[in-house]
This record gives sequence, structure tokens and C-alpha cells, in this order.
Amino acid sequence: MGTVDDDAFMEFHAFFERHYAELSRLAHLLTGEPDAADDLAADALLALWHRWDRIRGADHPVAYARGVVANLARSRVRSAVRERRRIALFWSQREERAENPDVAGVVDVQEALRRLPFRKRACVVLRHAFDLSERDTALALGVSVGTVKSQTSKAMAELQRLLGTRHVPRPVHAAMARTGEAGGRNR
Repeated sequence: MGTVDDDAFMEFHAFFERHYAELSRLAHLLTGEPDAADDLAADALLALWHRWDRIRGADHPVAYARGVVANLARSRVRSAVRERRRIALFWSQREERAENPDVAGVVDVQEALRRLPFRKRACVVLRHAFDLSERDTALALGVSVGTVKSQTSKAMAELQRLLGTRHVPRPVHAAMARTGEAGGRNR
């Protein structure tokens, strides 16, 4: 990165102050890991800072930031899945199972969200927890509006099935709002 003038620094500082908590909350909801949320948001903002000379003139820098968080969260989730598979393979000789397959009666919104594939989870979180439009969600995820519509619809049907309710959007929104208070540090 070249030298950054004072105006660019002040713009980035203002952007950071305005969007850090939101990006941390997004990371928390996408990964289900409150401890990692702040790190992912910071990593995303660091990536933005390195490209700030180009990003600051963009039409939707916050959409770009959300996309960076979503990509970092996706990578983290994929890494965790790979690690769990390695651990499961290592311990596969043991007959003990810690999982309870009958969790539908006790699953909460966060657990239900964690069970969704990443893109569906991201669409639901951005649409319902962040109240983004379909267009803004598509911008953040780098997909088409049609993909956002179909993935959100399928995700809501799956949440409905997992939570056993016909009115998922309101509880999902309320639970996500409670979860995201204080920049993703609550659980």
C-alpha cells in the first residue's frame, strides 16, 4: 500500500468506528463463534485498509466489507469442518457417541442457523438480522438477487422444519438481535 493522506486515514477511521460492531456481529452469526467474531471483523477491516485507496471511492464500501467478512467466515467454517473430520477420523475407533440425534425439541435459533449450509445461513442472517434488502445481500455475498431469494426461501423452510414453527422470521430476527448486542461478544 502506498502512502495514505490524512483525509483517507480519517475516512477509514470513521468507517471503522461506524461498521466494526456490525461486522463483528455478522461474523458471530455466520460462524456461531463469539470469540472469533472480533478477530474476523478486524481481519476484514485490515484487508479493507490495505485497499482503502480503491475501496473508499466505491459505491458500497460496506457491502464490500460484508463480503470480506462472509468470505473469512466461510473459510473459518470450512477449516473447522475439516478439523472436526480429522478428529472424528482419529477417534472413529471408539464406539462412544456424544451427539444426541433427537435435538429438534431443544434446538435454539443459533443452533438451527449453524446447521444451515453457509450460503443459506448468510442470506438469512443478512436479510433478517441485518434487515438488508435482497440487492444489498446479493452485493455482500457476490451472488445474484435471484440466488438470495431462493437461498433465503429454502433456508427459512429449513429453519421452520428445525424449529418446528410456522412463524420463523420474527423469532429468528429477535434471537439474532439479542445475540448481536455488544458487537458479537454475547452468547
